[in-house]
Amino acid sequence: MNIDELVGRINELARKQKNGGLNEEELAERAKLREIYLNNIRTNFRAQLDTIEVVDDETNGQGDKGLKH
Repeated sequence: MNIDELVGRINELARKQKNGGLNEEELAERAKLREIYLNNIRTNFRAQLDTIEVVDDETNGQGDKGLKH
């Protein structure tokens, strides 16, 4: 299931919850889909953080004002 389908189904279940409630099977599906979505967000965020390179150029007078390694 791609992310658009995942979000679409989560939203569909949210609308159903708002309008009349969900049965036990739908509640379990919603929890599973939310966990998949959150894991996807965490994975993508971690990948972005892993590509960040901190550059500390001490010759420009910035020295300790930047991020700490």
